Amino acid sequence: MVRLTVDLIARSSNQLRSRKDESLTQRFRRVTHLNYSNKNIDYVEDLSRCKNLTVLYLYDNNISHIGNLGFATNLTHLYLQNNCIYCIENLTGLKRLEKLYLGGNYITVVEGLEGLEELRELHLENQRIPAGEKLLMDPRTLNSLTKSLTVLNISNNNIDELKELAVLENLTQLVAVDNDLRDIKDLEFVLSKWPRLWRMDLSGNPICHKPKYRDRVIVISKTLEILDGKEINEMARQFLVNWKASKDAQKKIKEENMAGRLVYQQLYALEQPRDLLPVLHQTTSYLNKDKTKSAFMAQMHSDHMQGQLQRSLPKKAIIISEDTRQLAVKYPANSLPGQDLSHTYVAK
Repeated sequence: MVRLTVDLIARSSNQLRSRKDESLTQRFRRVTHLNYSNKNIDYVEDLSRCKNLTVLYLYDNNISHIGNLGFATNLTHLYLQNNCIYCIENLTGLKRLEKLYLGGNYITVVEGLEGLEELRELHLENQRIPAGEKLLMDPRTLNSLTKSLTVLNISNNNIDELKELAVLENLTQLVAVDNDLRDIKDLEFVLSKWPRLWRMDLSGNPICHKPKYRDRVIVISKTLEILDGKEINEMARQFLVNWKASKDAQKKIKEENMAGRLVYQQLYALEQPRDLLPVLHQTTSYLNKDKTKSAFMAQMHSDHMQGQLQRSLPKKAIIISEDTRQLAVKYPANSLPGQDLSHTYVAK
């Protein structure tokens, strides 16, 4: 078991070589970088004498607990990858922290980063997560990183969706290799929320095998320059954008033509002019497109039907009334009570 202490630093750091008329406290204040990676360290003791520490390398050790770093208010880079850390904690005092490396640990929930307003990069790849589980994100932590975070590495963490990351509006680089991303709609949604993204790597995800995956991503994200390790040619992007615009236009025309044929069939299948009302109401856009022709034909159909009704109704009424009157005269007993059918019906 190895503990990182000020005594160990004093004995091993080249930065603490004594100078004339310099106290030990002054020597510790000169320390800005400490590299104790791969030293079998399992615990960090009080290092508050190193007040000006800015970069601390502690990767490839056996550290299970993050602690005693609250003094390091000037720390900008912290390397803790490949340790035995289960929980992100005791980091809220690192107000100037810009880069945090926590890959290769046992973290299952990304939390405890509230207050790190300067954090630019967060590396969480290859967590040793229990089978069947995935890396989870605390919404409070994500919301606290909305403005600051630009680089996020979440590779190989069984992640199956990205929509919760949409709040990271200033994200420029996303590395999510070897996860379980499958839904192209989920990807399209987050890409629309990242206007500054220029690099994304999703290699090793099932989504990469979707038809036209790369083409669709390039069309959606106008700022993306590198996708899955391959540069995006601007000429190729413009070709895909134009191709999609052409396909969309053809689809719209086809839909309008289908709507037009449906209106035509409904319009000329009518038997009464009043039936035009629902058709006109439901298909305003089509009728407006060809207003003159449709209105003219509809009016002709209406006038024709009304003319037929006016010519046929009087004759039929006279014939029916005359037949009824003759029957009533011949068989008066069969007439309905109160009926007077002795006179001849004259149509108006």
